[in-house]
Amino acid sequence: MARAITDARFERHTLALSESFTISRGTTEETTVLTVELEDDSGRVGVGAAGPSAYYGETADSVAETLPALLEAVTGVGDPHAQQVIAERLVEVAPAQAAARAAVSIAVHDLAATQVGEPLYRRWGLDPERTPQSSYTVPINSPEEMRDRARRAVERGFDVLKVKLGTDADRERLRAVREGAPEARIRVDANCAWTAGEAVDNTAWLAECGVEFLEQPVAADDIEGLRRVSVEGAVPVAADESCVTAADVGTVADAADVVVVKLMKCGGLRPAKHQILAAKAAGLDVMLGCMIESSASIAGACQLAPLVEYADLDGALLLAEDIYDGCVLSDGRLDLTAVESGTGVR
Repeated sequence: MARAITDARFERHTLALSESFTISRGTTEETTVLTVELEDDSGRVGVGAAGPSAYYGETADSVAETLPALLEAVTGVGDPHAQQVIAERLVEVAPAQAAARAAVSIAVHDLAATQVGEPLYRRWGLDPERTPQSSYTVPINSPEEMRDRARRAVERGFDVLKVKLGTDADRERLRAVREGAPEARIRVDANCAWTAGEAVDNTAWLAECGVEFLEQPVAADDIEGLRRVSVEGAVPVAADESCVTAADVGTVADAADVVVVKLMKCGGLRPAKHQILAAKAAGLDVMLGCMIESSASIAGACQLAPLVEYADLDGALLLAEDIYDGCVLSDGRLDLTAVESGTGVR
C-alpha cells in the first residue's frame, strides 16, 4: 500500500514561555509538549502534538507512557485515511488520555491530507474565508502590567482580548485592561473561580466594560450555577471546563450560550468536530480554544476554525520559541489560504 504508515515516533520538549502566565489556578513559566511524527513509505510525514493539562488528569509523563501503545495501534491499522477505525482504536487504547489521543489524531489527519496534496480544511469542504479572528490572552497580573499587556497586544494587531480573572481585585484589573485597549473586543475567563452569586453580581461591571461573554465563571460541576449566571447575568456565558466532549453538550445546552472546544480535552480532530456539530444542533455558538501548545497541535485546530463563531488559538504565541511553525496568524486572523497541504505545520 503506497500510503501505509511505516514509522511512528514522538519526542518530548520543554518550552519556556515568553512571559509568566497566571490564571486563577496558578502560574506557568514553561510547558512540556510531546510531538508525534507519522511517516509513510514515500517519506511523507504527518505531525501532531500533545499539550497535556494536569487539570484534566494528564501530564507529560502520562502522555509519554501512553503514546507507544497509541502509535502501535495506528501503525497496526496502517492507512491514515482509515480515520473512523483509527479513532475507535485510540479510544480503546487510552480512553482517559485525551491529549495523548489528540497528538496522534492531528498527525494522522495531517499525513492523510498531505498524501493527497490538499489542506485539511479543504478535505472537509470548509471555506477558508470564514475563520473568526483569534483572541489574545491577558493573564492575571498587577493592573498596571495587565494594562500594558493589553496595549502591547493591540499594537501587535490583536483587536480581541481574552482577560483572565478570578482574584480579589478583578474589577480593577479589568478596568486597567480597558484603559490599555479602549477599542478592543474583550472576553473574560474566570476559570471556575467565582460562585454563581458572585458571577451574577460581577456581570454588571463586566457589561459596563463592554465584555462580549464570560467564560466558565463557576466550578465545572456546578451546572445549576452556570445556568443561573446565564439566566440572571448581564452578559452571555461560555462553558469550557463544564463541557469537555460532545457528550457534555446536552448537559450545558440550557446553561450556556457558547461551548468551548479544545482538542486536548476532547481527544482530537474527529471528536472536536463531533462536539462542534453537537453544539450547533443544540443552538449554541462555539469557541475553538487551546492550551499553551506548540504550533504542531494548534495548526490542526485551525483547520476547524471555519465551523465556529469564535477562536482563542494564541497558545503558541505565548512561547518564547516554538519548535514548529503552523497556520499563519496575522493580526489575530487565521490565514488558512496559506496552508498548502495537511495542517500547514512545518
